[in-house]
Amino acid sequence: MSLDDLNADVKNAYSDLGDDIDVDLDRETRNELAMLMAALDPEDPGELVRRAVHALYRSTVDTGDLDFHLRQGYDVTYDEYLSGMTYDEMTGADQYPQRDDERRYQM
Repeated sequence: MSLDDLNADVKNAYSDLGDDIDVDLDRETRNELAMLMAALDPEDPGELVRRAVHALYRSTVDTGDLDFHLRQGYDVTYDEYLSGMTYDEMTGADQYPQRDDERRYQM
């Protein structure tokens, strides 16, 4: 997979999500959401869910988990995704042919 594949998958997932999603809550999640609603008193429970997604996203980026999963699935990092170029493209390393070490010293 590549940076182009990641861009396509993000665009597809974005369009698949739409504006609203239905989420089934288990007992533990419902209890935690109720506690947060009581403590933070939001106008809408959806606001807490949006905050939770932001917090999970930030945590995943900060701990390197996002880079780990992106490298496994797409062979890119989050920085490469943001810049729209791989490190090889940024440094020009993909412009030179690979060395053939077996034939390197043959005359």
